[in-house]
Amino acid sequence: MARALSARLGLPHIDIDGLYHGPGWVPRPEFAADVAAFVAADEWVTEWQYSAVRPLLLARADLLVWLDLTRVRVLAQLVPRTLRRRVRRVELWNGNVEPPLWTILTERDHILRWAWRTHPKTATRVRTVLASPDPPVMVVRLRNRREVNAWLDGPVTAARSG
Repeated sequence: MARALSARLGLPHIDIDGLYHGPGWVPRPEFAADVAAFVAADEWVTEWQYSAVRPLLLARADLLVWLDLTRVRVLAQLVPRTLRRRVRRVELWNGNVEPPLWTILTERDHILRWAWRTHPKTATRVRTVLASPDPPVMVVRLRNRREVNAWLDGPVTAARSG
């Protein structure tokens, strides 16, 4: 979604996972400083991830796009993507590739287990933002692929044209 939005608006997309994950999946010590540097720019698009920088992202953002997809939908997208990346040995960030498939059984934070376990947390975080007396950003909630496409083709395309 972030890539699609940045492409439609002609804004730079910063892949926050690429800033976070160093070689061997070790968090990069300069992660927070790198995020602070890119959010100082006037325009950017990224994902709202990582608790250490989420407040900074929120403080500098104009818009928060909430992909409020069902857990089943998220997994239906994530499983084929993860399998494709693993089979093709696609480099993700800083030399990292998806781990062997059997690690879903042994690694608590395997991406598929992590996605299943943490799915409800996004809704809680966004609702906390919305419940604040003066929400810091406008929130656009998209609940399915049809809504995503309609928003990208409608308001986002119109904003770029306008």
